[in-house]
Amino acid sequence: MKKGLAAKISLYINYFVFAILLNSVGIVILKSQKNFGVDEVQASILELFKDLPIAIVSFLVASFLPRLGYKKAMLIGLGIVSFACLAMYFGNSFTAAKLLFMSVGVAFALIKVSVYATIGLLTNTEKEHNAMMSNIEGFFMFGITFAYFLFPFFNTEGDPNAWLNVYLLIFGLCVASFLFLFFADFQTDIEIPGANLGDDFKQMLLLMLKALVIVFVISAFLFVMIEQGIMTWLPTFNERVLDIPENLAIMMTSLLFISLGLGRMVAGYLSKHFSWFYILVVCIFCAMAMVIFVLPKAINANITDVQSFTDIPLIGYAFPIVGLFLAPIYPLINSTVLSALPKKLHSPMTGLIIIFSALGGTLGSRIIGYLFKNVGAETAFSYTVIPMVLLLLMLIFLYRLTRKENAIHVS
Repeated sequence: MKKGLAAKISLYINYFVFAILLNSVGIVILKSQKNFGVDEVQASILELFKDLPIAIVSFLVASFLPRLGYKKAMLIGLGIVSFACLAMYFGNSFTAAKLLFMSVGVAFALIKVSVYATIGLLTNTEKEHNAMMSNIEGFFMFGITFAYFLFPFFNTEGDPNAWLNVYLLIFGLCVASFLFLFFADFQTDIEIPGANLGDDFKQMLLLMLKALVIVFVISAFLFVMIEQGIMTWLPTFNERVLDIPENLAIMMTSLLFISLGLGRMVAGYLSKHFSWFYILVVCIFCAMAMVIFVLPKAINANITDVQSFTDIPLIGYAFPIVGLFLAPIYPLINSTVLSALPKKLHSPMTGLIIIFSALGGTLGSRIIGYLFKNVGAETAFSYTVIPMVLLLLMLIFLYRLTRKENAIHVS
C-alpha cells in the first residue's frame, strides 16, 4: 500500500467508529429509562459522562501528546473503548452505560487531538489540509447517520437485551481499526512544542494570546453554537411545528446529518481549487437565505395527517438541507488556523479547538432551548441569523490574520 495511505485510511476508520459511539447517547438514554429503571434526570447524566471527559482530557493531554506519539495515543483510545464495549455488553446496566460514555469521552479526546495533528503530518499545503480535514469531518457525519440506523437494526421487540448485540459489532470495528492503525506507516519525526511537560502546557496557554487564535476561537464558538442548536432541536421542531409523528421526526433528523456529510465532502473537493474564504462566504449567505426564506415557507406549509415519509411535502424536507451550507465551515476554519501555525503547535491548538467547540455546542443548545420555550418553536431557529452575521465578520478578520501569519512563515 502506498506510503501514508494506510495512515490516512486509519484516521477515517477511527473517526467513523467514534461518530457511532458519541452520537448513540440519545438512544442509550432512551434504553436506560426502559431497561434499567432510571428516570429522565438520572438518564440525562450520560451526556455529562461523555462531554466532561472530552473537555478535561483535551485540556490536560493535548499539549504533550506529541511526546507520547499520535499513533500510540490513538491505539490507547481504541483499546479503551474496545474494553468499554465489552463491559457494556456483559454488564447490561446503567453503571456500565456510564462507564461506556466516560471511556468514549476520554478516548475521543485522544483520538481527535491525534487525528487533527496527524493531518498536518500527512499534508504539505493549506489546500491539501483543507481537503483532508473536510473529508474526514464529512465521514464523521456519515458515521452519525449510520448510528441512527444501526441501533434500530439490533433492537428486537420482545427481547429487551437484543440491542446490546450492537456493542459486539462495534467491538469488532474497534479491533479492526486498532489492527489497521497498528500496521499503518506513520511519520515519527514529530516536533515537540516545549522543552518539558510544563513548557508544553505553557505553549498551549500562550496560544490563547495570539490574535489569530482569539478570532478563530470566537469563530469556532459561533459556528458550533449554530450547528449544535439546530442539530439538537430539529427533531422537536419537526414534531411540534411541522406536526410530524415522533418517530418520523427523529428519522428526518438524519437528513441533516447526510447533508452535513455531503457538504463537507463537496467542500473537500472545492477547497482544492478555490480559497477557503470565498467558499465560506458563499456558504454563510446561502445558510442565511435558508433561514430567512425557506424556513418560513416550511412553517406555513400546514402539514397534516402524516403517517409516512411520502405524506410529507417537499417543503418539509427543505430546511435540513441547510446542513449543506453549514457543513464546510467547521473543518475549513479548523484547517485554516492549523495550517497557519507551526506543526509542533497543532496538538495544543487542537486541544483549544475541542474545548471551545464543546462550550459553543452546550451554549447553542441551551440558547435555542430557551428560545423554543420563551419565543416559540416557530421563530426560534430564525435567531440563528444573528450568530451567522457575527461569524461572517469573524471570517473576514480570520482571513486577514491567516494571510499575515502565512506571509511571516514564508519570509
